[in-house]
Amino acid sequence: MLNIDELKFDEKGLIPAIVVDAENGKVLMMAYMNRESLKISMEKGLTCFWSRSRQELWLKGETSGNYQHIVSITADCDRDTLLVKVEKDGPACHTGNETCFNDVIWESDELHEFTYEGLMELIAGRKTEKKEGSYTTYLFEKGLDKILKKVGEETTEVIIAAKDKDKKNTIYEIADLTYHVMVLMIEAGISLDDIHKELASRHVIDHKVKQEKMV
Repeated sequence: MLNIDELKFDEKGLIPAIVVDAENGKVLMMAYMNRESLKISMEKGLTCFWSRSRQELWLKGETSGNYQHIVSITADCDRDTLLVKVEKDGPACHTGNETCFNDVIWESDELHEFTYEGLMELIAGRKTEKKEGSYTTYLFEKGLDKILKKVGEETTEVIIAAKDKDKKNTIYEIADLTYHVMVLMIEAGISLDDIHKELASRHVIDHKVKQEKMV
């Protein structure tokens, strides 16, 4: 275990701390710590930073309730930067976004690796920043009843395709259903983390065995 005294704080006594989601590795925010805030973070198991603008300590989530529970704190090879893995209670950014890194400056034209998190962000963006001609924006504008109707229709399509034992079409319809369910999740304020936690809570196998009636 590395000692705090072995870390390289800058001339102002600060060290940058990159905060990432322990579950998926997504970068959430970057802030600064000094020796005191780092010690508080380790003692409480919650991220505590030094505000350069306010010149004071701030415990993340103290006012918003969006606490960050620390899983681990690791120093880089130069020992002048910290990587803080956390389990978060809510959005990391003061704007309400999951991460502080949202403004794209440049990105490659090559295809990006698909992720459910990326798709959820795209869908959420179609609600907050309406795009003309977007089907997703259209669904949000029509409201919950329209979204629920589409979820019902796509569920029926999955059943029909599966009943016909058409694997290719079943995959296609399940993808359609998944997309519409994700639209519903955004509309209802449900995150992928919410679903993950619910499924994780069900990991205990039901060992109840139905016994046939003895005749």
